[in-house]
Amino acid sequence: MQKTTTATDDGRDAALERELAGLKADFERLREEKVRAEQNLDNLKGQIAELEAKARKEYGTASLDELEQLLAGRRAENERLLAEYKQHIDEIRAGLDAVEAGE
Repeated sequence: MQKTTTATDDGRDAALERELAGLKADFERLREEKVRAEQNLDNLKGQIAELEAKARKEYGTASLDELEQLLAGRRAENERLLAEYKQHIDEIRAGLDAVEAGE
């Protein structure tokens, strides 16, 4: 005995085809996103390699810990130099005040 196709079966088939078409579109979109993400990852890896090489050349290391220590040392040195410069300026002002007071 042969089964006949009904309107309900046709509706189910159409719904399945729409769902399949949607899934295919989602798959294609996700595939394109994956390709872009992989390209971005490759670009970022290249940038990291370039920055590490630059850090090694300029600072002798690409280690984040060592760079942070170097930065802390340079900040401390800058603070020390600033304090010395401020003291020097204050001494000049005091000397000028003394000269003006003696006039």
